[in-house]
Amino acid sequence: MFTEVSLLETLTPFALFGMFAALTWWILDWVATAKPRALERLDELNRPRSRANPDGLPSKKTDAVTKVLEKATPALAKPLEPKSEEELSRLKLKLAAAGFRSDTASKAFLGLKFVGLVAGLLLGGGTFFPFFGATQQTMVMTIGLAGGLFYLPDLALWLIARSRQKAIFLGLPDALDLLVVCVEAGLGLDQALRRVAEETRKTCRALADELNLVNFQLQMGRPRAEVLRELGERTGVADLRTLAAVLIQAEKFGSSVAQALRTQSDAMRIRRRQIAEEKAAKTAVQLIFPLVLFIFPGIFVVLVGPAAITMVREMFPIMSGGK
Repeated sequence: MFTEVSLLETLTPFALFGMFAALTWWILDWVATAKPRALERLDELNRPRSRANPDGLPSKKTDAVTKVLEKATPALAKPLEPKSEEELSRLKLKLAAAGFRSDTASKAFLGLKFVGLVAGLLLGGGTFFPFFGATQQTMVMTIGLAGGLFYLPDLALWLIARSRQKAIFLGLPDALDLLVVCVEAGLGLDQALRRVAEETRKTCRALADELNLVNFQLQMGRPRAEVLRELGERTGVADLRTLAAVLIQAEKFGSSVAQALRTQSDAMRIRRRQIAEEKAAKTAVQLIFPLVLFIFPGIFVVLVGPAAITMVREMFPIMSGGK
């Protein structure tokens, strides 16, 4: 009887947590799918037919999870919204470095952080409290789990931005060589950038997207110097900022754009080779710790082990079982 009561007390928090999660999901799903059919038809009429319904068939409903995120994240992001325009611009710049440039990207990011915080508190409370009780250690574990899930979107965003910047850095010298060929062949800088964006789409998608955005902004009539400066700041790649500065100076002083691009391309290739040589030189130092910690002990046991056993048998015959 005592075992059944203790088991019931242990499972009660899990049951309550599952019921609360199911009820919350049902409410969010109901809110997402409660859009009238008339409004859906108006949305279909407002969108171009080639994008909304290319085959003339009835459009399928959007996934419930997507609708929930679109409607729930603005409300969830309110407690974490930046208090000043400087903080908001810094957040948008960090999201742009990872490739998220939409208007709702900041709200979705902050909403995910808030969801991670709440999920960490619920999971920690529903998991740690039944097993360890309401102690200080349990509170610390719950808060640690909530904090980890709260900063998980920041870590994911940093990893995505770093991978994207590395891809742009590796693909930039080849794209710059192609840009030099296009400019020397007689194309203008705008047409050359458009051509490079088309050619690099398969090899470096991130760089192609950035160049397409540059071409779109130039077509909208924005000054070229401002667009190039924003390109360097948006991506966070130092070589791209240097390239933007070189192009701005070449246009400002009337020098040869092709010669400036060729010089910059050679400098980028030299820098990339120097980085490779630096990493190769660091390899010997970085291998010391794995060798000392994992490989040398095994070699020591294999080489010295038999000799040590023989010495013990000769010096201590009684301990080794000899007469």
